[in-house]
Amino acid sequence: MELLSVQSRGALFTICIFLIAVVIVHVAKLAILGWCAYKKREPKKQAEKPEPQEPVYYLVEKKKKTSPQYKKPKKFKFQK
Repeated sequence: MELLSVQSRGALFTICIFLIAVVIVHVAKLAILGWCAYKKREPKKQAEKPEPQEPVYYLVEKKKKTSPQYKKPKKFKFQK
């Protein structure tokens, strides 16, 4: 007893080959990206230790508050 006809077997094999090719292409692209990122990475520094830095102090000047100076109010004359 035949499960699939010849045409459906051909279609199934074609779809499988297409999917396998797509997977292979994407895996190759990801491998190339990973290899390039690995090569660009800086080498590890083994012997160098960072020197302790001296603390930095900032001088902050406080602004003096000046008392507000008000002008005399203007006088308005209304006509009756």
